[in-house]
Amino acid sequence: MSDETIRLATIGQVLRRRWRLLAVLTLAGALVGYGASVALFPPRYTASASVLLPGQWEERELLTQAQVATSSSVVDRAAAELGLKGAAATELKDKVGAKATNGNIIKISGTAETPERAQELSDRVAQEFVRFSARLTGGDDNGTETGPEALRKKVEATNRRISDLADAADPGQTVEGVQARTSLEKLRASLEEAMKKLDQAETVSSKAGMVVMGKSPKPTGEAPPTRTQLMAGGALLFLVSGVIGHLAAARTSRRLRTEPEIAAALRSELLGTVDVPDDGRTHRPDGPRALVRRFLGLDTRWDTPVPQRSADEAGRRIRYRRVCARLRNKVPAARRLLVVVPEGDDVAHLAAGQLVAESASDPSTTAANRGYPALRVVEVPVTRPVVPDSGAESGALVVLSAGNWTAAELTGIAEACADGRHEVVGVVVAGAVRARQDRTADQPPEKATLALAVRGDTTGGPA
Repeated sequence: MSDETIRLATIGQVLRRRWRLLAVLTLAGALVGYGASVALFPPRYTASASVLLPGQWEERELLTQAQVATSSSVVDRAAAELGLKGAAATELKDKVGAKATNGNIIKISGTAETPERAQELSDRVAQEFVRFSARLTGGDDNGTETGPEALRKKVEATNRRISDLADAADPGQTVEGVQARTSLEKLRASLEEAMKKLDQAETVSSKAGMVVMGKSPKPTGEAPPTRTQLMAGGALLFLVSGVIGHLAAARTSRRLRTEPEIAAALRSELLGTVDVPDDGRTHRPDGPRALVRRFLGLDTRWDTPVPQRSADEAGRRIRYRRVCARLRNKVPAARRLLVVVPEGDDVAHLAAGQLVAESASDPSTTAANRGYPALRVVEVPVTRPVVPDSGAESGALVVLSAGNWTAAELTGIAEACADGRHEVVGVVVAGAVRARQDRTADQPPEKATLALAVRGDTTGGPA
C-alpha cells in the first residue's frame, strides 16, 4: 500500500487522464437516477393549507395541535370523506404532514400524484382538524350552543329555581324547614363555585373556533426529490465514486515505481534508465474490447508521471550506449547476454530492441576491444515466468518499465532466471518520453555527433 498523500493535483490528474471514463460514469449515474425517478420515486406534488388558531398559544401547545392534525382520529375521518379504504386509507397518514409556524398558524400539507389530488387532500385534512378540535372543546362546528355557554345558562336557571324553592320553603322554625334551606344554600354555593370554574375556563374555550385560511394553493412544481434532482444526484454519486475508486486503487497499489525498489526486487543493480519516444509505435491489441478500452483511456495508466520531453535522438542513443558500456565493463568476458522483458510491457520491448540495435552497431570494436556483448530478447510472462536454459548466453539483463509490476512479480522473474541458470547481471528501466521534432536537412547528422560523444564517454577519457 502506498503512503503517499492524496493531493488536489492527484485528483486533477485523474480528471485529466480519465475524463472519458468519468463522463461515461456520470451519464450512467444520470440514467440510474432517471430510472429511479420512474420506478421508485414517481412525480409527487405537495399542497399546504393554513389553519389559524385564535387567542394566545404557547409553543408547546402549538406543537401539540400539529400532532393532533396528523393523528389517526383526523386522518381516518379525512380518508372516509375522500372515499379511501383499506391500504389507501392506511397509507394516507404517510402523505400528510403538519407543522406550527409563526402567528399561531398550523400548516397542513398533503402529498399526492397530481396537483389537484394534493390540493384536495390538504383541504380535507384541514377541515377535519378544525371539526375535531371543535368537538374536543365542546363546541360544534355548526355554531349551536352545546359547550360552556349552554352549561352556564343551565346553571343560572338552576340557581333561580333554588331561590324559588328557598322562598317557598316553610318560613317557620321547624327542623325540616331549616334543613331544607340549609341544603339549598349548600347547593347554591356549589353552583357558584362551578360558575367560577367556568369563568376561569373561558380563556381556554376561547381558543376554539379555529379557522381554515382559505383554500390551499394549487402546487405548480414537483415535490422533492424531483426527477432532475435524482438525475443530478445519480450523476454526482457515480462521478465521485469513480474518482474515489481511482484514488483507492492507487493507494492500495503494490506496483513498484522507483528504480531502487525494482533493482532490489530483482536482486541486482541498476545499470541505467533509457527513454522510449511515445509516438504510437507501441503494439495495441485489436478487437471491440480493445477499442472500448482505448476510447475510455484504460489502455494506459493514469498514475504514471506525465512523459517528459526528451532532448533528441542523439541524447536518447547516448543513454543506450552507456548501458551497453556498463554491461561490457560489468561482464567483460561475456559474448552473449539474454535480455528478459515482461510480457505485455510494450515500452520495455521497444527499449530492448533499441539496446540490441545499439549493441550490434558498436563502433568501438577492435582487436584490443571486443566490443559490446550480443543481446537476444525473450518475453517472459509474469504469471508463470519461464526463461530458456543457459546456452551461449552468460547472463540475463532485465529490461522493464516502472509502475507496472509488483515486487512479487519481479521476484518471480528473478527466480525464473535462476532456474534457467542465468545470473541477472543488471536492470534497465525504460520510460516513455515525448519526442522532439526531427532535425532539418541542413543540420549536421546526429550519428556523427553521437560517435564523437560516445567514444569520449565510453573510454573514460576527456570528451
